[in-house]
Amino acid sequence: MNSFPPNEHISKQSQRSGWIEVICGSMFSGKTEELIRRLKRAKIANQRVMIFKSAIDTRYDQQNIVSHDHNNLESIPVAKALEILELVNDAEVVGIDEAQFFDVEITSVCNQLANQGVRVVVAGLDIDYLGQPFAAMPSLLAIAEYVTKVQAVCMRCGQPAYVSHRKVGGGGQVVLGEKDVYEPLCRRCYNRLLLD
Repeated sequence: MNSFPPNEHISKQSQRSGWIEVICGSMFSGKTEELIRRLKRAKIANQRVMIFKSAIDTRYDQQNIVSHDHNNLESIPVAKALEILELVNDAEVVGIDEAQFFDVEITSVCNQLANQGVRVVVAGLDIDYLGQPFAAMPSLLAIAEYVTKVQAVCMRCGQPAYVSHRKVGGGGQVVLGEKDVYEPLCRRCYNRLLLD
């Protein structure tokens, strides 16, 4: 006679292989759009999906993740990365949008979920408006099994964009905004602006 542990789900989940997928790039490159596409496909496959976003990202919606094209999925806003572990339940796929807004614990949270057999799909800016690595994104890129770098189009010349240039002064590293505040620029156009 076979005996099963009290929580059969935990046993099944630990038998799955988890991994981390990171979608990165500048603003207006389609990161959230790609995240939504992957998560919708997981839902079509009847996988248990949970989606999280940083509570500070209120640009389009308090609750949902929303792309610049206004596609959206229901999500759970959280203030700290560790809250994800408390809320994740029995998800097979976890989506996380705007990972650069999370504290440094986001890397260990993603790692822990993947080690537990969860597919973790993360989207975020890899560099800030100064062209510097952004928050925990370099660590996430280093531990991910799959990395997809998507690119916007430079608003000055049409080449692939490199950075989300902030058009207004002031503020720290994180200033929420859209096209009124940021524009994607290629390396050449961005460097020209620095010389002006």
